Amino acid sequence: MIATDTAGGLMALAGGDLRVPLVDGRWVRHVNLDNAASSPALEQVAAAVDELLPYYGSVHRGAGYASVVTTEAYAGAREVVRACIGAREDDLVLFTRNTTDAFNLLAGALPPGTTVLTFAGEHHANLLPWRRGDVRHLPVPASPEQALDALEAELRALRGRALVAVTGASNVTGELWPVEAITRLAHGYGARVALDAAQLAAHRPLDIGAWDVDYVAFSGHKVYAPYGAGVLAGRADWLDAGPPYLAGGGAVRNVTVDDVEWATGPARHEGGTPAALGAVALAAALSALSAAGWERIQAHEQALLGQLLAGLDALGARTYETWERGQDRVGVVSFNVASADPDLLAAALGAEHGIGVRAGAFCAHPLMDHFGDRRAVRASLGVGNSEEDVVRLLRAVKRVARHGPRWRYTLRGRHLVPDPDPRPRPALFGQPTRTLVPSASNSPSTEK
Repeated sequence: MIATDTAGGLMALAGGDLRVPLVDGRWVRHVNLDNAASSPALEQVAAAVDELLPYYGSVHRGAGYASVVTTEAYAGAREVVRACIGAREDDLVLFTRNTTDAFNLLAGALPPGTTVLTFAGEHHANLLPWRRGDVRHLPVPASPEQALDALEAELRALRGRALVAVTGASNVTGELWPVEAITRLAHGYGARVALDAAQLAAHRPLDIGAWDVDYVAFSGHKVYAPYGAGVLAGRADWLDAGPPYLAGGGAVRNVTVDDVEWATGPARHEGGTPAALGAVALAAALSALSAAGWERIQAHEQALLGQLLAGLDALGARTYETWERGQDRVGVVSFNVASADPDLLAAALGAEHGIGVRAGAFCAHPLMDHFGDRRAVRASLGVGNSEEDVVRLLRAVKRVARHGPRWRYTLRGRHLVPDPDPRPRPALFGQPTRTLVPSASNSPSTEK
């Protein structure tokens, strides 16, 4: 393998020095700029999981030592998460699969007659779960002030119970929403607030007690803990009164042939055997980020973000902002280059340059429709990224935009893939390393 550069991010990641093959046979260090979709595990998180694995046992059920250790680890993880997100003493902290799962849980627990207010530019996870009841979509606002004005007008006209569901940071633009102002406004009209912190939790500290939001949801796989756990935390009354999210063992106090007495608290919605390793990983990730220092994390990211935006501007790229450039944002940038199809650009960045980005509408179709472009490329920064990562991305975007891809690509399902794809795959599940053999009719295009 040929090492072309080194990592050098703020925090060490499992696989931070991963070398990947390119379609031309070279090997380079993988540059992950797809953190907004799923971030790699921090080394500290992987170490915490490895430490627990030998002791893994059933949670809340077994009498053996391994079960005792795992149960205590699971309960301890809940308290670590509670402290790290600034939850109130009487808030429930529930472990879910991810943010989508968390909001589906909350949607099922809303009292009858609750009206949900949300903005049309939200991620699908904060649009679709509410549609089982009364939901009203406010238009994409032109400024934070317009968002508050539109929300107040809707709240003033409402009669009855309401929940305002809003993002903390956009997964398309990275822009931060005025969460505290929204919360004050909503509470002034007797409404509650649910915060989608999926794109916020890896970049800024959460403090739901200080912000006074009623519920918060986020995913472990976006905060360097990709082990299958997420969080819904917030006020207990609706959650204790709502129907159990997963009817089954662990969610009950007593069951007879004809009746069931459901538990309250976290157990009510965590039926079945919980993902203890995921919960421990998530707690370890939040602890590691806090220990690294949020000011350091934010300064590191903002430096890279400024470098990325300046470089894209120099290339003449269109970047997407809901509001005027200069609003506070996390390290998420969606862009298009006029001379490059976004799907083809993303495919070439991965296959020819070893750079992982995402192309598409980012599970935010209405927002992309608002921008007039259903598809774009997204580069998202994290604590494992470095200045060299941004340099490599900008250099590769410039090359592909000016000269086109070196390889041929074919649509497979919804994605463009190299055709042929000679890159070897790692051996998994006992299977040998796999290499796709090019066919005579699918030879690579001439390098430009």
